[in-house]
Amino acid sequence: MKNILTAPFVEEMKKVTANMYRLGWDERNGGNISYMLDANEVAEYLDFDKVIRTIDTGFNADKLIGKIFIVTGSGKYFKNVQEDPEANLGIIRIAEDGITAELLWGYREGGRPTSELPAHLMSHMARLSVDPENRVVMHTHPTHTLAMNYVHELDEKKFTHTLWEMCTECIVVFPDGVGVLPWMLCGTNEIGEATAKKMEEFRFVIWGMHGIYGAGKDMDETFGLIETVEKAAQIYMLTAHLPRINTIKDSEMVELAEYFGVNYRKDFLNL
Repeated sequence: MKNILTAPFVEEMKKVTANMYRLGWDERNGGNISYMLDANEVAEYLDFDKVIRTIDTGFNADKLIGKIFIVTGSGKYFKNVQEDPEANLGIIRIAEDGITAELLWGYREGGRPTSELPAHLMSHMARLSVDPENRVVMHTHPTHTLAMNYVHELDEKKFTHTLWEMCTECIVVFPDGVGVLPWMLCGTNEIGEATAKKMEEFRFVIWGMHGIYGAGKDMDETFGLIETVEKAAQIYMLTAHLPRINTIKDSEMVELAEYFGVNYRKDFLNL
């Protein structure tokens, strides 16, 4: 077996968690990531017959039975992942009963997956039903996107339209727009179910006054999606109190979307 600490998927988790902490998106133990892995790749590093222990997920993920995920740990700090991945990450497999996670590696000293695991698993199922290539779900607290929650209407069309106006690339990077949920109690199946419902329509979902959920086919795509929304929100927060002299017009957004061949939300434009 190869050394699991050298596995590309462990390295990816180390790098992305370090970046998210550095950017100030994941203070303390805020934020969590789940990444569905290719079983053939994982088999080069782990013996699937060696289950360290089982963990109750609190949710029936029967559509994910046998799927393997690397997931950040509950109460763990992103800033510590790079130095000690085995304590702060875990690799789990959804067991045959659908409600149990089999720990294959990590969560040293009795750790467990993020308390948001049910929301992640629900989101994975929702995204896979739309796009079988979606493998990553990230929950984080990007500063300017969160700040924007307090000064902008939490309306999907209006929020998306404002973001699209901020950067030329926005309608190309997230043509499906952003979903929005009101404030809800985190760590519950209720917010997980609401997020998953939105994930059938959007890859980016705002949790009002809390943070966001982003999804994509790999780490780069998912991180890039969040980066782009956050950059647009930053520009909005820097300019919202100033007179608007220029903007990207809806007709120009259409021109952009059609030139790059993306399937954009026409109902989110004012044409």
